[in-house]
Amino acid sequence: MNWVKGKFDGKKTLYTQEGDRADSPWKIEQVNFINSALANRVDVSQAATLAHNRRPKLCFTGQNPANTGFTMDVADAARMLRANAHNKDVVVPSLIGDDIVSSGEPSRWIVDFGTRSLFDARSYKEPFAWVEERVMGDVIARAAEEKVATGKQSTRWTRMARWWQFRDAMPGTMAAIAKISRYVAIPRVTKRPIFEFVRSIIHPDSAVVVFAFADDYSYGVVQSSLHCDWFKARCSTLEGRFRYTSDTVFNTFPWPQGPTCEQIKAVAEAAVTLRALRRETMRKLNYSLRDLYRTLKQPGDNPLRDAHARLDAAVRAAYGMPEDSDPFALLLELNVACAAKEKAGKKITPPGLPLPPDEHARLITDDCIQPPILKG
Repeated sequence: MNWVKGKFDGKKTLYTQEGDRADSPWKIEQVNFINSALANRVDVSQAATLAHNRRPKLCFTGQNPANTGFTMDVADAARMLRANAHNKDVVVPSLIGDDIVSSGEPSRWIVDFGTRSLFDARSYKEPFAWVEERVMGDVIARAAEEKVATGKQSTRWTRMARWWQFRDAMPGTMAAIAKISRYVAIPRVTKRPIFEFVRSIIHPDSAVVVFAFADDYSYGVVQSSLHCDWFKARCSTLEGRFRYTSDTVFNTFPWPQGPTCEQIKAVAEAAVTLRALRRETMRKLNYSLRDLYRTLKQPGDNPLRDAHARLDAAVRAAYGMPEDSDPFALLLELNVACAAKEKAGKKITPPGLPLPPDEHARLITDDCIQPPILKG
């Protein structure tokens, strides 16, 4: 692809492939402008980062053990938990991105000592022996190889002083989700943004983006087409898939400013209804989330499409957007207005549920991806 930066008067020709297959048909349009995201819509690439979206931090990346020796299958996890109930503190289910849209449950277990010291880690006899056998030697060998290759004493793999810990334990992520009963998650790289609630006992892998929200209103906003389209326009891509990046997506996305209690309730109820429909349909048809959302590519009536439309309508109402308005234009306008208020030292409505803490419980339901039940 080649282009020249500068003004070009008159109509432009925009080619858009409709579908993921190499032989998918192309849509050809004559448009007035093409933005930097190669789309015929308002260009949001210049949206400002909002301080209220970063403090407190609410969007995180999951953990990266950087060594497969920390993982185990269900049988080994069950055996370790039977050996000592104390081990449940560090032997936990782990969720990768594909689990969200395929099986709907964690596909593996891990030994996670967090930031525990060597002596604390050794108090978990069986898990420590597992890591000592499968991780310690590999870490020491990699560190030695990297020292020789780089000539540096401090390298990415030189972590012999804490070999029993993950390379990226993400204590900030784990501290944030430990405070709530469930969190919102999405595969970090995905073709279609599908968000799901996950029980906080389940540790997210680095292939998962985590949002420290437990309430249905916040879920409704991030699952709406307003946020999903903003995500597609602002994110990076990987082999035709979208990669969620907190800096460019979450930190620039303006949330509804001053929605009414009724509007908040309507978004939450639409979000609960959407997830209930998903669960029931998947149960009846033995579908995964991926299977279910593929039906949106087919023409005709679709209850899932209708449920998303109802959620979008509720979220647009919370923003005060007229039905026939361009949501991208209004979101960019809101981003600019919020950035201006922050620069002037004024407060804006930050991400999350804009209600007093004592009113949060009524908008937190219990449905989420649960830890697998270990038999035996």
